[in-house]
Amino acid sequence: MLNFFEKIGRILIQKMYRTGLSFLMLLEALYFFRYAFSKRNIKDTLNYLYIVAVKSLLVISVVALFTGMILALQTGLELQRYGQQHLIGAAVAVSVIREMGPFMTGLIITASVGSAIAAQLGTMTVSEEVNALEIMGINVKRFLVMPRIFALTIIMPFITLYTDIIAILGGALIGYTQLNVEFTSYFQNALNFTYIKDLYVGLFKALIFGLIIGTVSCYQGFSAKNGASGVGRVTRRAVIISFLLILIIGYIITRLFYI
Repeated sequence: MLNFFEKIGRILIQKMYRTGLSFLMLLEALYFFRYAFSKRNIKDTLNYLYIVAVKSLLVISVVALFTGMILALQTGLELQRYGQQHLIGAAVAVSVIREMGPFMTGLIITASVGSAIAAQLGTMTVSEEVNALEIMGINVKRFLVMPRIFALTIIMPFITLYTDIIAILGGALIGYTQLNVEFTSYFQNALNFTYIKDLYVGLFKALIFGLIIGTVSCYQGFSAKNGASGVGRVTRRAVIISFLLILIIGYIITRLFYI
């Protein structure tokens, strides 16, 4: 029994230690944000802004469109039983702007960009490129971590806003073609039942999710060991941890703002 509790305590201490290290890495990256567009960092910063914003746009568009369509169809079919299908605009807009928009965007960016960051930094770590940079006197937090976290943090709210728009349009398409809800009625109800606070909270979640994805992916990449198999493990771990934190932090933010 004592060995069991000792093992549990050791695991908890290790987790807390790693959490503290990742938080310190985030603080260093935030400190270096002021150099994001300096002559020595602007190329990497713009490159990651392009990767996050442009290369993920197609998959985000498809997922957002069909998510809005599914929400509208499922909600509309239930509301239709009571003759209230004209309210699907409100249901889709509120659920997408508050929750589904930032949540979907966070998961997609984690799977596409976060995993790539963890794999890239993990490969650099196991091949000792990171050690070589440190020996050369190069601050890896500034040149490797900061551009990635900066790009994710800045772009996530804009991508989330785009996701919201596409999802709401997808819901309008289903409402018009399958539930006989006119576009004017759909968008009028969406505007009437959606508050500016909902948009602010959703975009704030997106910003926090960007920080989470960038920090977890970078830290896991730097912790890679044992060659290619180690890179695979840290990539998988980065995706899983980011998913869990997005769910947990998303709930906490919703609870704080809507109590």
